[in-house]
Amino acid sequence: MADVRIDGADLIVELSGLDKLWALKSSLTIPLANVRGATLDPGITREFKGVKTAGTHVPGVITAGSFRVDGERVFWDVRNPMKAVVIELRDEHYTRLIVQVEDPHATIGLIEKSLLS
Repeated sequence: MADVRIDGADLIVELSGLDKLWALKSSLTIPLANVRGATLDPGITREFKGVKTAGTHVPGVITAGSFRVDGERVFWDVRNPMKAVVIELRDEHYTRLIVQVEDPHATIGLIEKSLLS
């Protein structure tokens, strides 16, 4: 699971527990200027993940780490699709972050509010 927070002008995504191991990453820092928005999309886990470049993919159990699909890099950390938030980015290493959070609606609200400020 990921903890998403805003720290000044940055979006911070911190992975917890074994997710750090499965994703081969403990955190991501993205300037808010490069965040396009966030949505709740439980169906995204049924989409083609692409080619795993680093991380773990066990269908129906966990998708965590870096994947490449259609020339784009996507970061995943999802076990429960009902809690998956998609964060769209621009001018970053990843084009999307797809992460499981405790409260998807609160996380989306936090991101959207920060983008309006």
